Amino acid sequence: MEKVGTRPETGWDVLASDGSIVRIRPLRADDEPALDAMNDRVSDESMYLRFFGISRNMATDYTHHLAAEQDDHLALVAEYGEQVVGIASYEALRPGEAEMAFLLQDSVQGRGIGTLLLEQLAATAREHGIERLRADTLGENAKMLRVLADSGFEQVRKLGSGVVELVLDTAYHPATLEKMADRERAAENRSFRRLFAPRTVAVVGAGRKPGSIGHELLRNIVNGGFTGSTYAVNPNATDGGLIAGVRAYPSISAVPGVVDLAVVAVPAEGVLEVVEECGRCGVGGAVVLTSGFSELGAEGHELQRELLAIARRHSVRLIGPNCLGLVNTAPDVRLNATFAEVAPTPGTLAIAAQSGAVGIAVLEHAGRTGLGISEFVSLGNKVDVSGNDILLHWWGDPRTAVIGLYLESFGNPRKFGGLARMIGRTKPILVVKGGRSAGGQRAGASHTAAAATPETAVDALFAQSGVLRMDTVEELVETARVLAVPPLPQGRRLAVVGNAGGAGILAADTAARLGLELPELSTAIQQQLGETGAVGTGNPVDLGAAASPASLEQALKVIAGSGEIDCLVVNYAATRAGNVQDVYAAIAAAGIQAELPIVVNCVGSAHAGPEIALADGRRLPVFPFPESAVRALAHAVRYAEWRARPQGVVPELARVDAAGARRVVQRFLRRSPEGGWLDPGESGRLLRRAGVPVLRIRIAATRSAALVAAEAAGYPVALKTGAPGVVHKTDIGGVRVGLANAVQLGTAYDEITKATGDPHVLVQAMAPSGTELVIGVVRDPRFGPLLMAGSGGVLTDVLADRQWRGLPLTDLDARDMLHSLRCAPLLAGYRGARAADQDAVLDVVHRIAWLAATVPELAELDINPLIAAPSGAVAVDIRARLTPTIPEPDWHARRLRPDQP
Repeated sequence: MEKVGTRPETGWDVLASDGSIVRIRPLRADDEPALDAMNDRVSDESMYLRFFGISRNMATDYTHHLAAEQDDHLALVAEYGEQVVGIASYEALRPGEAEMAFLLQDSVQGRGIGTLLLEQLAATAREHGIERLRADTLGENAKMLRVLADSGFEQVRKLGSGVVELVLDTAYHPATLEKMADRERAAENRSFRRLFAPRTVAVVGAGRKPGSIGHELLRNIVNGGFTGSTYAVNPNATDGGLIAGVRAYPSISAVPGVVDLAVVAVPAEGVLEVVEECGRCGVGGAVVLTSGFSELGAEGHELQRELLAIARRHSVRLIGPNCLGLVNTAPDVRLNATFAEVAPTPGTLAIAAQSGAVGIAVLEHAGRTGLGISEFVSLGNKVDVSGNDILLHWWGDPRTAVIGLYLESFGNPRKFGGLARMIGRTKPILVVKGGRSAGGQRAGASHTAAAATPETAVDALFAQSGVLRMDTVEELVETARVLAVPPLPQGRRLAVVGNAGGAGILAADTAARLGLELPELSTAIQQQLGETGAVGTGNPVDLGAAASPASLEQALKVIAGSGEIDCLVVNYAATRAGNVQDVYAAIAAAGIQAELPIVVNCVGSAHAGPEIALADGRRLPVFPFPESAVRALAHAVRYAEWRARPQGVVPELARVDAAGARRVVQRFLRRSPEGGWLDPGESGRLLRRAGVPVLRIRIAATRSAALVAAEAAGYPVALKTGAPGVVHKTDIGGVRVGLANAVQLGTAYDEITKATGDPHVLVQAMAPSGTELVIGVVRDPRFGPLLMAGSGGVLTDVLADRQWRGLPLTDLDARDMLHSLRCAPLLAGYRGARAADQDAVLDVVHRIAWLAATVPELAELDINPLIAAPSGAVAVDIRARLTPTIPEPDWHARRLRPDQP
């Protein structure tokens, strides 16, 4: 749901629990007739449970009151089909608290509409500063009590005189979001059933001529062995005639029975009429292959808006337009509704791609390597079904072990991150993100904004949500091959063994570069390996070119059972002296007993298969090169580490003053309504409201004032230019430090003001000695606030040593952020130096995250440097820019993709 300032009066679409589409929108004054009609449809029992009485006049008075525009109450209505079927409202009681109420007509109860209204009402209340919603409900109103109890919102309940009083916290807690995601997943699955598992499919635009898109797609459905009924729709067909051996009809309405899925391959100007007819005939899903929509610009986008409106009006879920189609290889479905030449093979990788060409490449490579796919979706323009919808659908799919995505854009990146965090706990998500080179660096007058690119936002999102970012489609498929075979690695210790010394060295070099460990095997294990005939028993283990399959099997069993490693790479170079099938059998015999992941690199044989079958049904992946085998295994190690770690918590902070921070912002924006840069004093006050230790700044505009300020600060002091707009003060000679007396300060003042041409200077006491860091915030229009931590001071841009994360920021996110910096050893105490107080640094990071969440007007913030010393952390230089608030969508709310690009 969008914020109040930008929410369209027409509302937004959501999925009911049965998979149908409901529209929720703000109540309008002209809704009274529709509400009166709804009240007439509500039963006496429901009236009694809502109003504690059976007088229908109470319902009329209630809706009339809500329709009157007043600041102390707000109401939302639910539209189902052509009718208003429900209403939810709140009325302010006191600051931060309101009373909520609901009324739902009986015919739609049990479809989750009451829960949807509750979720959206809580979100709206939260946007208006309401932290708690109260409701008085009769104890016998079991349905409403169940809705409230199962909502996921934290609540307190009291019972007295047959009435239950509930108090709901409107905040999004982790449990709240998980409950919402569970409900959304169930609704998506019901909504998608006729898309992905149809019993009847009609190809609209199935031409008679081979080579046309509709004809070839129809042939793919038939040749793929679709288990349901297939029909062709062609305006020139006669009822029951044949096209490509399939019964053909002139229109979708002429097709006998109910069609679950329509695949549309007609010219763009005819698509709207076809989808409208599909909706009237009860078609549940449509895949629009046709191009000529938003990819062509404004005119095409308007056509796409109309297409979505038609689909939503009839509860038709729509994939595309401008897409390749979809695939479901389940044995009870076997649907290949694409016009790709490749025939998909069954497997455990589910893949969604915005690009049809990329989709074809994934289908081909997954089939060739033996991985196969469970389902495939070409998203195209994503007018309705998006990547987030697909994630929810595949979350609980038992045939899908790995999820792969090729994305060029994010519709709702923050929701994607939240879903990925939950889904990634059971299934790995691999993403190739296209368009890396399109954005470049953003303009900005702070180090943080200048360093932020569209890619930093994506990397931060992936790092926090456990998503594995792949550089290529090939890398995605190769990594999926490893992750699809249990178990996951339990650590980073890797052993490399085989008959090819050179391949072993390449594998070891790649492993070291990617952060895997190659431990020296113990003396006892090396002795056992020597008994197998190994010529090199360290790690890598070289069995020699003449190694037999039996010696390889024995060596693998020794290493796998040693307890000294977590994963294993087998290198084998085929020669005339050996038989590849015998080698595969030896690896299989050893692999069935191993309780750790094994990947294989086989070179030199044109007959080597892409996988090795084990007796328990697992299939070990075989790679043509050692580097690709190790790279895929390294990704699996990263995923296993992320999955095994706790999820972390967002710490509760003491000494924060939200009201004080708001006052700083409001005073500034009253003076500068268009926004701008705070002066150093205001920046310091804002950070102090967040509890960040700030080295006091004294501003002076004359030489004598600077001397007075230095005396007050206490020598030694630092003197810096106060000229506005200067980011790199040292570059223009605008900084002097360690000034011990008035003479040195006077000289520094003259030099700085001459170099900058501005008399304003900043005077500070010298900061404690420590490591200089930069901590910053930049607000991305789609990803929200992004936090940066890195090497600070004059090294900020030279080293480009930075880490980025988004909100919410957990304790583990912040710790990973800090420990991933190249300067992290300096903080830990390098070569005998005293360690910095890293907890103090982390505390500052969390306080900046709090400030970014609390002050939506904060557009840019730089603390450079933040001195990390043994005695604590202190902000020295601060730059902050505020802008008027730009309302953002509620990123977590359940809603379908809006009609926008």
